[in-house]
Amino acid sequence: MPADVAAQYLDEAHRQMRGHKRLAEGAMAQLKDHELFLTLDAESNSIAIIVKHMAGNMRSRFTNFLTSDGEKPDRHRDQEFELDATSTRATLTTLWEEGWGRVFAAIESLKPEDVTRTVTIRGEPHTVLQAINRQIAHYAYHTGQIVFLAKHIRSSKWRTLSIPRGGSEEVNAKLSKTFEKGLPKDK
Repeated sequence: MPADVAAQYLDEAHRQMRGHKRLAEGAMAQLKDHELFLTLDAESNSIAIIVKHMAGNMRSRFTNFLTSDGEKPDRHRDQEFELDATSTRATLTTLWEEGWGRVFAAIESLKPEDVTRTVTIRGEPHTVLQAINRQIAHYAYHTGQIVFLAKHIRSSKWRTLSIPRGGSEEVNAKLSKTFEKGLPKDK
């Protein structure tokens, strides 16, 4: 893979990860502490569980990213789906920030030539590009769950995190004017 393409890929992967983090945080910020722990039914996960799972996955996948298997022997995935009396917004936020810190540190440390290197997840070989894409998809999936649950919980009090209903034409017109002036679109 050409170095310039690999560098662009790493930048884009980093941008997408930041976007997923920001979107989930925008949803969670609208919730009261107890609402993080609500479930739709007995088979559903709460936002707290999803956060705990994502943080555990991030720790496992991105610790020693290039040098050890992405499924760490000390990861107890099933426990990520359990909460106890010590689970609070503060403890979840700490896990969340630590997890994302590992993701960003790992991606920022990569060089373009690393994109085609091989890493393993549960013993299965992946290129770095494949492993990162796998995680982007995984985190997008759970971010969508977080947003869905938060929107459901807040109902009419929900503040949109993207283009509001009925607002597409207005946003498109603003973007069109921005590009006519030759100004870059906000990231």
